[in-house]
Amino acid sequence: MLRLALSLVLLDPAAVTEVSQRNVPVPRVLTPDGDRLGYAPVPRPYTGARRLTGVLLGRDPVAKTDVLCGGTVIGSRSRSLVLTAAHCLYHDGRLLEHLAFLPGFDRGRPPMGVWPVVRAWVPARWRARPYSSELLPYDVGLVGVASGKRPLEAVTGRGLSPMRTGKGTELRGLELLGYPAGRGYPGTKMYRCVGDAVEGVTEEPGLMVTRNCHAAAGGSGGPALYGGAVAGVVSSSSPLNDAKGYTVLTRLGGRPFQRMFDRADREMRLRPAG
Repeated sequence: MLRLALSLVLLDPAAVTEVSQRNVPVPRVLTPDGDRLGYAPVPRPYTGARRLTGVLLGRDPVAKTDVLCGGTVIGSRSRSLVLTAAHCLYHDGRLLEHLAFLPGFDRGRPPMGVWPVVRAWVPARWRARPYSSELLPYDVGLVGVASGKRPLEAVTGRGLSPMRTGKGTELRGLELLGYPAGRGYPGTKMYRCVGDAVEGVTEEPGLMVTRNCHAAAGGSGGPALYGGAVAGVVSSSSPLNDAKGYTVLTRLGGRPFQRMFDRADREMRLRPAG
């Protein structure tokens, strides 16, 4: 198995990315019309899983910066859960403020409305420990959203099923979705990247790595789709000056995610309506 001995950076969702060179060598770009990072715009109208994907907005009250990440509707009995990355919700142990999910976000418009976040969940160790690369297998979070009396899935359609892969799983033809920002990327429309993923580390739940996509800021929290399900979320990448860039995906396998999902779904179902 590939082991991540190279440097990693969290994809700071408040950062503006400047990229001047091709970070994914041409032979490794699998996305039709893929650019220097392996990404291409998603054709409109957004349908299927792309309709379920959107932006998660928030505000860091200490740094006084706005945050933009990706997120996607994940199927649940509460019909109100959104999957994203843990670092899109917590910065230095504090929960971001004014969090809201905008499904199908396109060119600055939220066609299915703005859904305020009413609750958020991340693995306990993400809140309790200072950031280190050992936490990346736990860089996954959930938010519960509410707007009026209708649940989120009544507007977006049925959420995606989680694909709980085990350690060592290799997936070919994953589709990564997100809203990259910075040079050449507006941060207001969805991009996709096709990549093959292999095991990155074998400790704890493990990680997946793709060398066909080099995610930039704004791509954090976006889904990694496979066969109509969501297999993971975009967590981090090698530095953007890496000419052979890669992206790290937090998988949805293992007990920590299942426990978090069950708790989130239960609490949202028990939450009073309205």
